[in-house]
Amino acid sequence: MSRTPLPYNRKILELFRNPKNLGKMEDATVTAVAGNPSCGDMIIFYLKINDEEVIEKASFESYGCAANIATSSIVTEMIKGMNIKDAWKTSWKSVVEAVGGLPSVKFHCGILAVGALKRAIRIYYEKREVSPGWLPKELTFEEKQALEEEELAKILSNRMKDEGEK
Repeated sequence: MSRTPLPYNRKILELFRNPKNLGKMEDATVTAVAGNPSCGDMIIFYLKINDEEVIEKASFESYGCAANIATSSIVTEMIKGMNIKDAWKTSWKSVVEAVGGLPSVKFHCGILAVGALKRAIRIYYEKREVSPGWLPKELTFEEKQALEEEELAKILSNRMKDEGEK
C-alpha cells in the first residue's frame, strides 16, 4: 500500500530533524507521560520548576511522528522561563500556530503535547498536596485526550487482541 507524504511545512521538518530540548532530564521536578490511542504516539515531558514556580528547563522524549516531535519541541521552547500559571494557559491552537500549521489529521499532536504539559503541571501540584484556585478541578480537554501510559497500553493491547481474533 502506497501512502502520500503529509504536507509538512519547513518549520515542522526542521524541528523533527533537529528537535529542541529532546532527552531525559535527570533533575526534573516533575515528569508526565501522555499518549494517544488513535495513533500510538507517546510523549514524556520533564519540567524543572524553581521555588518561584518558574519553569527553568523543559525537555521531552517522543515516540511518534514528525508532528508529535515538532509540537513537543515547540512546547518546551514556549514554556521555558514562564511561571506555571502562564504555562497552563498554553493552548493546542497556539502550538499549531507556533509550528506554522499542521495538516488537520495531525492536530491531535498539538493537543497531545499540551495535554502532557498540563498533566505535568497537575502532577506537580498533586505531589505538593496543593491546589491553586486557577487550576481546574476537572481535567481539561487536552488532558482527557492525552491518556496515561497505562491506559494507552490497555487500549492498544485490547486493539491488538481484537485484530488477532479476526
